Amino acid sequence: MKQFNYTITDPVGIHARPAGILVKLVKPFASTCKITKGEKTVDMRKLMAMMGMGVKCGDTVTVTIEGADEDVASATIEKFFKENF
Repeated sequence: MKQFNYTITDPVGIHARPAGILVKLVKPFASTCKITKGEKTVDMRKLMAMMGMGVKCGDTVTVTIEGADEDVASATIEKFFKENF
């Protein structure tokens, strides 16, 4: 299992356009990819669930990746977060 925390720096938080790109990014991975904010955890393949979390600028989220390709998936997702959120 791979896990990292990330504090959102985008002024709008996690919003539709980059969240949609993120969903497309994680779909090919065999690993389970989840994002957690507070008590709420959702599958990163579900756009509406991620949008429903209401992640705003300054919020810290935890990303958890578990599965066969977790190393590659974790590196790819963490890079995406740094470039887009």
